Amino acid sequence: MSSQTILIVDDDESVQVSLALLLKQNGFATKTCDEPARALTILEQEKISLVLLDMNFSLETSGEEGLALMAEIHRRHPDLPVLLMTAWGSIALAVKGVKAGAADFFTKPWDNANLLQLIQTTIALKEEAPAARLTRQQLDSQYEFSDIIGEHPELLKVLATIGRVAKTSASVLILGESGTGKELIADAIHRNSPRASKEVVKVNMGAITSSLFESEMFGHVRGAFTDAKTDRKGHFATSHLGSLFLDEVGELNRADQVKLLRVLQTQTYQVLGSSKTEKVDVRIISATNRELAEQVASGDFREDLFYRLNLITLRLPPLRERRSDIPLLAHRLMHQLCETYGMEAVQLGQSAIDWLSQQQWPGNIRQLKQSLERTLLLVGKPVLEKADFLSVEEESGAQECRETSMFSGMTLDQVERHMIEKAMEEHQGNLSRVAKALGLSRFALYRRLEKHQITTTEGETPADKFGEEVK
Repeated sequence: MSSQTILIVDDDESVQVSLALLLKQNGFATKTCDEPARALTILEQEKISLVLLDMNFSLETSGEEGLALMAEIHRRHPDLPVLLMTAWGSIALAVKGVKAGAADFFTKPWDNANLLQLIQTTIALKEEAPAARLTRQQLDSQYEFSDIIGEHPELLKVLATIGRVAKTSASVLILGESGTGKELIADAIHRNSPRASKEVVKVNMGAITSSLFESEMFGHVRGAFTDAKTDRKGHFATSHLGSLFLDEVGELNRADQVKLLRVLQTQTYQVLGSSKTEKVDVRIISATNRELAEQVASGDFREDLFYRLNLITLRLPPLRERRSDIPLLAHRLMHQLCETYGMEAVQLGQSAIDWLSQQQWPGNIRQLKQSLERTLLLVGKPVLEKADFLSVEEESGAQECRETSMFSGMTLDQVERHMIEKAMEEHQGNLSRVAKALGLSRFALYRRLEKHQITTTEGETPADKFGEEVK
């Protein structure tokens, strides 16, 4: 039996009773109270392992009272995990609470199995956490994080969590703005896991059309559909015994969410065109720049799939919230860029570092790298200073103004065609790079190429190469 004691803070007695019964049936001791002051007193007097905290008390419905209590608990007991309780209509508030320090949240009414799994995982992570925060040097001595640059405390918290959960098969959801390095985090989870000798398969869910979802994910046999000339293994088969990274998972439509959920629930799938059921053992790592909880609240994302994916949630801070890491990132990225282009080492002067550290970087690390790359290639000096970056930025701004003037009088379709053709020229027809530069998925790019009858480097339109699927 567990010796863990969980504090339930809710002004609804029926919620207290229901949670206490569920927890006691599963070996936990409980304490209950219905107002903040009493909760703080219990925490001073009792050894509590976890707090289940309602966001609202009495007639108060803004959630501010719950957030204030959570902040006070966090101040007095920084290592004590708090799970927030909320209704689906208050999801945005719960997300705010998680960003402010709560371990996670769950909704009322709850699913008993999902809630118990969340509680057990949260307590297990707390028990494995070191008494003192590990330094970057200590983390690097225990785990393989060589591709991840930075020493900011928020980043170190993410790395420490990776170290603790990588050895399990728990599903991990990585949240963060575009360009924050979610794919690098997925790589680190796999690399530090028992599955490291197997493959990590990366799938951009936003690039898979619904008509191709089953073929891409489950594979197909010859003759399964018109263009199925040969058997093809799907991503689940390829990642068997390894890890499957589902990037942009928030882009999945509801129909494909059901298909993915079925595999995660049963650990089985059927190859398209076959009646045989295949078993799969795979660790799911997913990522999105969206707030999935808010998508659940709006009905755009299935609640049951959400809980399957976010057993462990890692939230990556944007670059503007870890400015102290910008010098480290800039120096490492510049070194990598020089190696990529076969150039002599180029240094960053102090004025450049100071300027880079002051920028907002809405595109995060990706945008920082693009700025470094553009300046490196256009300036051609052994030491880059602030003035060099400013001159390149001014030229880029002037170019944008010239392009804006050029677009005057053009229709939206004409502008779109021009932008695609320009990107095709800049990236020598490399469709992956063109799609990335335009902020499109590959299939969204294919559809636009077909729409404008733009040929690829092979002289084909996408419809010639991929058939009707791109239309």
